[in-house]
Amino acid sequence: MSKLEWARRAAIAVCGAFVLVAVSTSAAAPTQSAPAVRVDVAPLRASVGDPTATWVEQELPRQLARALSGRTPNGAPLVVRVDSVALGAMKDGWAWDNISGVATVGGVERPVRATWRYQANAIDQALVVEGNHARVSAVVQALAFWIARDLGS
Repeated sequence: MSKLEWARRAAIAVCGAFVLVAVSTSAAAPTQSAPAVRVDVAPLRASVGDPTATWVEQELPRQLARALSGRTPNGAPLVVRVDSVALGAMKDGWAWDNISGVATVGGVERPVRATWRYQANAIDQALVVEGNHARVSAVVQALAFWIARDLGS
């Protein structure tokens, strides 16, 4: 078999692999649209300011979309007001971080809260802002998980 024949067969195999990946990816995509989600961080911005409020405002809709996986909570829009984020003090290399607020679906308000246990690492001391961003992202992800679970999704 010539080099040209090997190259042709390899090209066909690569194209076939791309088609299989594309078909499997589109088949795995959810068929329902994500619920309408609005995040209100005004109380958080008033109490702790930025960049924390901005991080929550950017991360929470993404995490909720992931946690809800395209399922709508009773077809109603979801509004989440975040009132507080508290990054706990380090003790023995660990800290408890908290986030709380109110989730409203169909006019019904539900208090929401999540806690995340954060383990410090050596880079946190050198890169404080990046470390805090990681902590806020983790506690936001925990909140999204609990909101989705409480909504029966």
